[in-house]
Amino acid sequence: MTDVRDVLFRDIGQKRFHATLTAERAGVLCGKAEALAKAAELGVELEICKEDGDDLSHGQVFANFSGTPKQIAMAEEQLIGVMAKASGIATAARTAVLLADGKIRIVSGAWKKMPPELKNLVRKAVTTGCAAARITDPPMIYMDKNFVRMLGSVRAAMEAAAQLDGAKKIVQLRGETASIADEARQAAAGGANIVMVDTGRQEDLIACVETLKALGCREKMEVAFAGNLTVTDIPHIAALGADAVDIGREIIDAPLLDMRLDVVGEDA
Repeated sequence: MTDVRDVLFRDIGQKRFHATLTAERAGVLCGKAEALAKAAELGVELEICKEDGDDLSHGQVFANFSGTPKQIAMAEEQLIGVMAKASGIATAARTAVLLADGKIRIVSGAWKKMPPELKNLVRKAVTTGCAAARITDPPMIYMDKNFVRMLGSVRAAMEAAAQLDGAKKIVQLRGETASIADEARQAAAGGANIVMVDTGRQEDLIACVETLKALGCREKMEVAFAGNLTVTDIPHIAALGADAVDIGREIIDAPLLDMRLDVVGEDA
């Protein structure tokens, strides 16, 4: 099938034009290495004057390149696609971190639900925005709700995990096998390092924190909170005593950081 661009640019196909990329709104850049790799693939000479994690202001020109008409047309489709979504996620993550104001750790683990071809870029975008992609650094053992369901209880999950030394032990609490307070007691008795209250209900977070305080183990156990939360919830969750909050959808599904490609003239 004939590429329509080959027809449209037949008479100017060997000319080279200069183009720029402009941020259409303020945000955080992410995807520079991927954009440079894509440009090389297209045969485009791309220069980006910012690094991943740098702020972009509204209307800022942050990249320029030259190429043939067909290369520029392809670059408009592909270069923006590589950076716009990643930069949007990084911007949302940075917003969440700023709202946390150092009082609570921001995590966004929903990158694991992305298609395989997008996982690495999405995870990179989360960390570029200074949020964490995991609840804690490896080595760790994360016993989620399905582990607890299959093993029968939080206590049984902790007993199974006890066979594995040298890794932090995290268990998800949902109040399905006992009350949140009872599950917190079982987690503490089993040596959990972190409990993840994954209900989105603030009363469950309070019950978990108060239970661990009563047991005298609050200082050595972290409490994380998740469940369809938004960035506007962050300050209140921090005030309730959580150490970390997982913001999934609102960060991963953040809108694109809009970018505009403009041809500004023919290369001399």
